[in-house]
Amino acid sequence: MQPSRRQVLAAGLALTLSPFAAADAPPTTGEADDGLKPFDDLVLGFLDKHKAPGAALAISRNGKLVHARGYGFADLDRKTPVEPNARFRIASVSKPLTAVAVMKLVEQGKLGLDDKILDRIPAWTPPAGTEMDPRWKKVTVRMCLQHTGGWDRAKSFDPIGRFTAIAKAFDTKTPVPPELVIRYMLGQPFDFEPGARYAYANLDYLLLGRAIEKATGQGYEAFVQKEVFAPLGVTAPQLGRALPENRAAGEVTYYDHKRRQGACIYPPHVGKMVPIPDGAENFEGYEAHGGWIASAVDLVRFAAAFDDPKACPLLKEATIATMWERPAGEAGHEADGKPKPAYYGCGWNFRPAADGRGNAWHGGLISGTSTLLYRRSDNLCWAVLFNTDRTPDGQVLSGLIEGPLNDTAAKVRAWPERDLFAKYLTT
Repeated sequence: MQPSRRQVLAAGLALTLSPFAAADAPPTTGEADDGLKPFDDLVLGFLDKHKAPGAALAISRNGKLVHARGYGFADLDRKTPVEPNARFRIASVSKPLTAVAVMKLVEQGKLGLDDKILDRIPAWTPPAGTEMDPRWKKVTVRMCLQHTGGWDRAKSFDPIGRFTAIAKAFDTKTPVPPELVIRYMLGQPFDFEPGARYAYANLDYLLLGRAIEKATGQGYEAFVQKEVFAPLGVTAPQLGRALPENRAAGEVTYYDHKRRQGACIYPPHVGKMVPIPDGAENFEGYEAHGGWIASAVDLVRFAAAFDDPKACPLLKEATIATMWERPAGEAGHEADGKPKPAYYGCGWNFRPAADGRGNAWHGGLISGTSTLLYRRSDNLCWAVLFNTDRTPDGQVLSGLIEGPLNDTAAKVRAWPERDLFAKYLTT
């Protein structure tokens, strides 16, 4: 999500030179391994080429953490290095977490994939003076998981960036909670017929967060921590906070790729000009679609849980297959009916493989953060997290590094047998 034109012009901070140039060579942390040096070379060269401040990379193979390293700076001013278990905002990598939580509730019989989403969230009303599109009654839990609910930000807008308009519609102040984002959208028209096609929509996952809460009687964050992370021995991930003074221990500093600023919407700094990631966006309202913080190690532990579907500690084998199955219709097929080579399942992008399994992944992007979680069919998993979002010329970092990471993995001749999870899992 980008700041408004008014915020950018008010700050006047679009820089022509890289904001991350530093005389210091980028530090590295964590245990080196000569056989995995190509990954070190890749990330350090990537940071230098694209003028990014810092990154963390974790890699597991057959359920063992074989690589966990930090590169560059968690905080440029303090010259604090990124640690292997540093916590980052993971942006939309939050969606697989939400999806797995939903699938657990499906297994437990507390939610149904074809349940109508309006039956699974509180009976809220839209803003005064607006009417609910009757197609809301058609939207299902499955449609929300697969981004086929009927909203297309390319045709209309993404409500997560309209926090000022949402606050005005309800005569309240910013920031706005997920409830008000949903209620605002109850008064907006759909962009297409629910279920007809795929279009990425953050609203889908805010709705799923509310469905989790109603089905369990628990807060969304607490349920995910208990049912998704705790079975894996992971205790540190949590929903992030907007203001720097409220952030978690070991969390990095975030840098918008052009160092833009905007008016803070969080007390006690309301109205003060701050860096965009430090309170100028409705970050704490991102929640189930993009609000988590976690380390690369935490995320790889999560992805590796699906290496052996028969022994997965989170979901049953049949549920995993359902989570990654091809959507019906245009969401999973070309116009001529031919299956798409890759598609969006329930919370994950998925590319079927010849071995009957496949590769699953998700990226994330918000101001100050670019992330990628990747789980390959050969049981190689990685997470790479950056504390900036784009290159100085606007290219998304996670998209640029995906191919090189696959290429680098192919260069490894002997993978270490060590398992670093016990050392680096954040606590």
